[in-house]
This record gives sequence, structure tokens and C-alpha cells, in this order.
Amino acid sequence: MIDPLAEVVMLLQPSARFSKLVFGAGSWRVSRSDAGQPFYCAVLEGGCRLAIDAREPIELVSGDFVLIPAAYGVAMSSLVPPSTDVETQAPVALGNNEFRIGEPDTPIDARMMVGHCSFGSPDAALLVSLLPQLVHVRGQQRLATLVQLVRDESREQRPAREVVLSRLLEVLLIEALRSTAETDTSPGLMRGLADSRLAAAIRRMHERPTHTWTVAELAKEAALSRSTFFERFNRAVGVAPMEYLLSWRMALAKDLLRRNGARIAEIAQRVGYSSASTFSVAFTRHVGRPPSQYAREEEVAASNV
Repeated sequence: MIDPLAEVVMLLQPSARFSKLVFGAGSWRVSRSDAGQPFYCAVLEGGCRLAIDAREPIELVSGDFVLIPAAYGVAMSSLVPPSTDVETQAPVALGNNEFRIGEPDTPIDARMMVGHCSFGSPDAALLVSLLPQLVHVRGQQRLATLVQLVRDESREQRPAREVVLSRLLEVLLIEALRSTAETDTSPGLMRGLADSRLAAAIRRMHERPTHTWTVAELAKEAALSRSTFFERFNRAVGVAPMEYLLSWRMALAKDLLRRNGARIAEIAQRVGYSSASTFSVAFTRHVGRPPSQYAREEEVAASNV
């Protein structure tokens, strides 16, 4: 059976950038800006407050894991933050990617694993749009174990380190995202897959992207009326069914154009278009460049890496 979530994560091509262990002591506050970077935080001991992109802060306690597929502003503080007129000292580097923040003469009362990864796919923005904006998982030992493995691997220069890290990050992303299936997460692929009726239709789209799907056919797969399916899909996934299908076909097409030298006509057939010209028009409208130009530019970009 096709697994839509695994397909999306594999196309994202996650890789490690860095992770660090942060020790908090007493009262502290720190903030930084990130240009849409994937950010994660695992609380190993104690707790903290986390605010993402000017949202209301959330309280994190030991065992909590937070994943933000695209963060622009991250602010963290102790559970009881300092007053706004008190300036927190910059984190002190302890070596080995470990940092201490807060009051220098106060015992450490929080330990956090904080990290960034990157998505290698040039289509990452489109794929990330299918994911929840914020994933908050509480009390999942499997996630804590995976985070520790990522930390240990990133600190050592073992053979095949990058391969191991990329696989661990794939598993970490999938585990974090599927842990949200029973929670009230933001609209995205996971909310769609958590609904058994919608999941049936989403899996069919991924199993047969070449099929000329209609909303009525997908509604039948979901055993819902056309109007109920359309409304339910929009509410859960955040986009209309045909928009989701188009996005997925374009993501597949981009991947095929990057990875092999197949003819445009062949790629068109593999993503559900009857002719190269029809595919080219759709691709150009969606991506902003004809598929042949896109393939050339990606080839040049790859050769310069």
C-alpha cells in the first residue's frame, strides 16, 4: 500500500544541519530569526516556553517534542520568564555543541535538544505546505530516543555519517508527524490521513497519480457525498482535492525532471497527462518555467554543488 506521508518526507530529502544541547538555569529568554527553516526542540528535563512566528507561547515539559517544518521567528524562555526590562546574557558555549543559558550562579534546571535540519528538495515549500505548521507531541519515548540518536551521530565522524543522519531525520520527521494523528493539529496532510474516509481518497491519489480523477470519483473512494467530501477535505487538508492532486503531480514531475533524463512526453504520462504539450502548459503555469528549462537549470545547479 502506498504511504502518502512517507512519500512526501522522502521527496523532501531532509538532512542534518546542526543540533545542540542547551542547559537552562533560572530565568532566561532567547530569540532568533530563521528564514523558513525546519526547527525542532525536545525537552529532556525541566521545561520552557516556546513561541513560534509571534504565536501565543506554548509550555513545554520534559518528554515534549516540537517540530516546525518552516519557522521564521523562534523565541524561547524559562517557564517563568524574566521581566521584559531584564536582558539575558548570551548563551555560553561549553564545547561539543553544548550551551548554557540563564543565571550563571543558579543550578541547571532544564535540558533541551534544539536543532535545525534542511530540506534538499527544490520543491520543499510546496511539500511543506502539505504538513502541519506546528507539531507538538507529548510523552513519546520513541521520539526522545530518535533525537538522542541524531545528536550522537551528529557529534561523531563515523563512516557514512551523512547517510545515517539523513535516514534518522526521515524517521524522526515521520514519527513526529504520525504522532499527531489523534491530535487537533493544524490543517495539512496529517489531518487528512487521520480521517479514515479522506485517507482512502488521498492514498488512491498517491497510488494512481496518472488517473484522471474527478471530485466525484474521489468522493466515492471516501464513501461520502461529493459536497461533503469536498468540504471535509478542504477543512482538513487546507486545500481543495484537485489542488492537492495537482501539487502532488507537480512534485513528482519535478523529482523526475531532476533525477533522470526521461523525455517530457514520458514524464507527462507518468504524472497523469495525456500529452507533453498539456503537461508543459500545466507545469509552466504552476512552476513559472517550462519543464525543459527547469530540467536544464536543475542540471546546472547540481553540477555546481
